[in-house]
Amino acid sequence: MEKGIEHLVAARKSLKLSLEKSKGLGSSLDKIGPRLDEIKQTLPSLEAAIRPIRAPKDALSDVGGHINRAVVPATAVLKVFDAIHGLEKSLSDPQSDLPGYLGVLKRLEEARRFLGENCGMAIQWLADIVEYLEDHKVADGKFISNLNKALEHLRELHSNEEKGCLDGGLLEAALDRLENEFRRLLTENSVPLPMSSSPLPGEQACIAPSPLPVAVIQKLQAILGRLIANKRLDKCISIYIEVRSSNVRASLQALNLDYLEISVSEFNDVLSIEGHIAQWGRHLEFAVKHLFEAEYKLCNDVFEKLGLDVWMSCFAKIAAQAGILAFLQFGKTVTESKKDPIKLLKLLDIFASLNKLRLDFNRLFGGAACAEIQNLTRDLIKSVIEGACEIFWELLVQVELQRQTPPPPDGSIPKLVVFIADYCNKLLGDDYKSILTQVLVIERSWKHEKFQERLLINELLNLIRAVEANLDKWSKGYEDTILSYIFLMNNHWHLYKHLKGTKLGSLLGESWLREHEQYKEYYSAIFLRESWGKLPALLSREGLILFSGGRATARDLVKKRLKAFNEAFDDMYKKQSNWIIVDKDLRDKTCQLIIQAIVPVYRSYMQNYGPLVEQDPSASKYAKYTAQSLEKMLHSLFQPKPMRHGSFKVVKQPSGKFNNGTTDPYQTPRSGK
Repeated sequence: MEKGIEHLVAARKSLKLSLEKSKGLGSSLDKIGPRLDEIKQTLPSLEAAIRPIRAPKDALSDVGGHINRAVVPATAVLKVFDAIHGLEKSLSDPQSDLPGYLGVLKRLEEARRFLGENCGMAIQWLADIVEYLEDHKVADGKFISNLNKALEHLRELHSNEEKGCLDGGLLEAALDRLENEFRRLLTENSVPLPMSSSPLPGEQACIAPSPLPVAVIQKLQAILGRLIANKRLDKCISIYIEVRSSNVRASLQALNLDYLEISVSEFNDVLSIEGHIAQWGRHLEFAVKHLFEAEYKLCNDVFEKLGLDVWMSCFAKIAAQAGILAFLQFGKTVTESKKDPIKLLKLLDIFASLNKLRLDFNRLFGGAACAEIQNLTRDLIKSVIEGACEIFWELLVQVELQRQTPPPPDGSIPKLVVFIADYCNKLLGDDYKSILTQVLVIERSWKHEKFQERLLINELLNLIRAVEANLDKWSKGYEDTILSYIFLMNNHWHLYKHLKGTKLGSLLGESWLREHEQYKEYYSAIFLRESWGKLPALLSREGLILFSGGRATARDLVKKRLKAFNEAFDDMYKKQSNWIIVDKDLRDKTCQLIIQAIVPVYRSYMQNYGPLVEQDPSASKYAKYTAQSLEKMLHSLFQPKPMRHGSFKVVKQPSGKFNNGTTDPYQTPRSGK
C-alpha cells in the first residue's frame, strides 16, 4: 500500500514536470513562429541566389580559378577608382596653392591613365569568366544576361574615357578650375596702359615693358603645362587672346579713335579730316611702340616653350582684334577719297608714319601668322605711293587748266598763286622733300625707270613758270587796263615777298626775284600815272591870274575845275573802292603815293582859290572835300575782304583722269614696302 502511494506521488510529480516542459515548449514555439515566417519569406531569394550555381561539384571547383583571375585585376581597378575619389579631397584651391593643386592634379592624371590602361583588361577578364559560365552552364540564363548588361555598361564607360566618365568627371572638373585660374591670373594682372588722348611725340619713342610680373608669367606657364598635357592648348590660347586683346582695346579707348570708323562717303575732301590724319600718325606710333610691342614680348614670354608658330599666331590674333586693322583701313579710306593737291601732303604724312614704323612692322608683323596685316599694309603703301605720284604729276596740268578761268574781279591774288607758292615750299621743306623723293624713287622703280635727282626740282620750277604764264594770261582778261596794273602789282609783289628767303626762292635765283620786284615797281608807277596821277591836272591854275580884276569870271572857272576834279575823283574812288591790294605794306605805300600826288595839290588850290566859291550859295557843291577828308578817303582804299586760302579747284579733264573722284582704277599691282 505504501509502495502504491509512492508510485502515485512519483507519477504525479512526473506528470507535473511534463506539463511544465510542455508549457515551456509551447512558449518557445510561439516565439519561433515569426522567425519561421521570415525564413519562409527569404527562401525564394536565397533560392534565386543559389540557383545560378546549381552545377555539378566538379564544374564548380573548375570555375573558381577563372573567377580569381578575373577578380584580381578588377579589384585593382576598383582600388585605383577609390583612390581617385580620395584625391578629390586633396585638391586645394589653385589660387591659394597652385603648386599643390598641380601636384595633386598630376597624380590624378596618372591614376586616370592607369584606369584607361587597365580597365579594358579587367573588363576582358570579366567577359571571359561570364563566357565560361555560359558555356559550362554553371549559371542560368537570367544571371548571365544581367552580367552581360553590366559588362556592356563598363565598356561604354571605357570607350568614353576622354569624356571623363572613368573617374566620374573629376579630372575634367579639376582642369576647368585650372582654366579659370589661368583666366583669373590674366584678367587681374591685365591693366590698361594709362595714356592721354594726345600722347607727346617724345613719349611714343618708348618701348613698353612686359605688362605682367615674372611670377605671374611663371604661374601661367605652369598651368599651361598641365592643360597642354590634357589637350587644352586651344582653349588656353582662346582665353589669352580674349583677355589681352580686350586689355589693348581698353588702353586705346583713351585715345578717342572713333575717327577710324569714318567711311569715304562721310567726308567730302581730305581737308575735312586733316586733323584726324595727324592724330592717326601719332596714335599708330603710340599703339605699335607701346601696346603691340608689349603684347609681342608677352606672347613670347608666356608661350615660348611651345614654339614660334604658336606664340606668333596668338600675337597676330591679338593685334587684329585689338585694332591694328582699323588703323590700316583708315589709311586706305584716305587714299580712296577725292583727289586734291592737299591730299598729296596727307598721303605723304601717311607714308612718313608707315615708313617711320617700317622696322617695327617688319619685326612685329613679319611672320606667316600676320599675313592679313602684311597684305593690308602692302596694299595701303601701294595705294599711298600711286595716289601721291598721280596727284604730283598732275599738278602742272591742273595749273595750266586754271589759265582758262577768269582773273579775280577785284585785282587781288588768285588762290592758285597763293597756294602754289606755299605748296611748292612745303614740298621742298624738311617735312616733305625727302619723303616725296622716296615716294617718287619707289614709283620709278616699279616702272623700271631710274629716278633723276633734278626731277622733283624741275617739276616744281615748272609749276612756278606755269603760274607766271597764268598771270600774263589773266592780266589780259581785264576790260579795265588800270585794274590789270593792280592785279600785276599784287601778284609780282606776292611772288617776290613770299618766295624771297625760301628754298623755292633760292632755286629760282636772285635775278628772278629781283625781276618780280622791278615788275611790282613798274606796275605801281604806271598805275599811279594812268589813274590818280591825272587828277592834279584838273586843278590847273592857268588863266586865273589874268582875271584878278574879275572875281566873277575867276569864280566860274574855279567852280568848273573843282566840279571836274570832284567828278573824276568820285568816279575813280567808287571804282577802286572795290579793288584790293593784299599786302599791307604795299597797300599803305600805294595809298601814300596817291595822297602825295593828290592832297598837296588840292590843299594848295583850295587855299588859293577856295575863298572864291566858299561864299557862293552852292559852295558845298564845289568845295565838296577838305584836304583832310580826301586823305582819309584815300587811306581807306584797297582794303582786303576776308579770304580763305585753301587749295585751288580741280578742273576735270576730258579724259577724266584727274576728276576729284574715286572711280579710277589703279594700275597693275606692284610690290610696295
